[in-house]
Amino acid sequence: MPVTISFTAKAGTAADTAIVAVYSDNRLSPSAEDLDRDNDGVITRALKAGKAFKGKKGQILTLSTPKDSDYQRIMLLGYGDAAKLDRQGCETCGGKLLLALRTAGAEKAHLYINHDSAFEDLSGAAMAAHTAMGLKLRDYSFDKYKSKDDEDDESGNDAPEQCEVITAHEDEAQRLFAPLDAEAAGVFFARDLVNEPPNMLYPESFAKIIRDELKPLGVEIEIFDEKKLQKLGFEAHIAVGMGSARPPYAVVMRWKGDKKAAGIKGPLAFVGKGVTFDTGGVNLKPSGGMEDMKLDMGGAAAVVGLMKTLALRKSSADIIGIVGLAENMPSHMAYRPSDVIGSLSGKTIEVMNTDAEGRLVLADCLTYVQRTFSPSLVIDLATLTGAMMVALGYEYCGTFVNDNDLWTHMEAASKDSGEKLWRMPLDAVFKKDMESKIGDLRSLGGMGRYAGACTAAGFLEHFIEDGRPWAHMDIAGTAWIKSDTATCPKPGTGFGVRVLDRMIALHYE
Repeated sequence: MPVTISFTAKAGTAADTAIVAVYSDNRLSPSAEDLDRDNDGVITRALKAGKAFKGKKGQILTLSTPKDSDYQRIMLLGYGDAAKLDRQGCETCGGKLLLALRTAGAEKAHLYINHDSAFEDLSGAAMAAHTAMGLKLRDYSFDKYKSKDDEDDESGNDAPEQCEVITAHEDEAQRLFAPLDAEAAGVFFARDLVNEPPNMLYPESFAKIIRDELKPLGVEIEIFDEKKLQKLGFEAHIAVGMGSARPPYAVVMRWKGDKKAAGIKGPLAFVGKGVTFDTGGVNLKPSGGMEDMKLDMGGAAAVVGLMKTLALRKSSADIIGIVGLAENMPSHMAYRPSDVIGSLSGKTIEVMNTDAEGRLVLADCLTYVQRTFSPSLVIDLATLTGAMMVALGYEYCGTFVNDNDLWTHMEAASKDSGEKLWRMPLDAVFKKDMESKIGDLRSLGGMGRYAGACTAAGFLEHFIEDGRPWAHMDIAGTAWIKSDTATCPKPGTGFGVRVLDRMIALHYE
């Protein structure tokens, strides 16, 4: 069961564990000083006797308590230099705390948070809310397909049942935590989708999951099956799914906030690539690592998770989400290199490599959302290119933006959310490189192995109409991770939900 988090000014129910903050060079927070005094100086004695613990960010030291203590154990949680502490640092500390509580077998915990005079841009309420957010984000697991045997369970993954965050700023902390809690729900939904095996998550089942999850929250849902896609003219999208026995789908989602943002004409549109399994098609991928290709719908997962977050926190914005769902498989029906296919835009595309399929799905979705809803801006997310992973690894999301104001908003949201974006070049040479001598466009550029992420963005730019503000987020490196982090167990991260939710909240509500 997930841990229950609450905020209170005074400890309510009894707990087995107390957690207090310690800063750099083992400077105690006021709560740590009080707890030390009430427990016969156990904290100061331990700090004098030990050398490893220095109050560094994320460091944890667990202490046994005297017989007459109210607690079975005391945990010292290092926050580092208070003058440099920020919200992301608090979340890192919260994530590491969750793991320590699991290891200790804690059931109920009291987390004491005080405001420190050294804080520069961090309130005590924000410290409480973001520490709780880190704890919540790390309290994620995907174990629905594991056999349950309590007697033999050695996973140690049971979270504490309850964590009371004790702060003098309880109301403000709860107010700050509420939208973070909604973000966590959207992130978890996205992680669940990315972690699902491909025999369970395929275009039709994905569409049904979206409907069942989001419609009860007030999100309008429209599902396009293959016949509807054919009628509408999603020729490029359909081509990608031709080799699979499971036909392609698309899902349109709309959250209508109760007001329009000042100065914004038209909804905000978000487009997600949802290739539920990518073999590469006729241009078959190497077998090593192909199991990761169930994750090639990370962009669609992020869009769907974002829609859940917006609905849960009752966003006032008008939002459109569309995800193109397909399975890229080799068969006698599959599309081939050198095929020339159509698209909803009317442009023809020369297929250079069937493993460059995500851009084809996105192309039709981009055209549809622009021509149907006339959005004020469009942002697409896709696990699009290995070239982006070569450039930026797993740390940053390469982001191509054709509008400086939009980039300013995205950059601010990146800093606020902790999901890192890095602006990449949209140069006319990359767009020009995607023109074909056989058709209108080619699906791969002519630069060979060079600038693959940039030419992919150049291809998509051909489908942006009327100079509309647009951003392309290549989340190939950030949608999944190879090793656990403080706030996320591998592999699916749910990347994109938080930064886009923050962008909407900061600039479009």
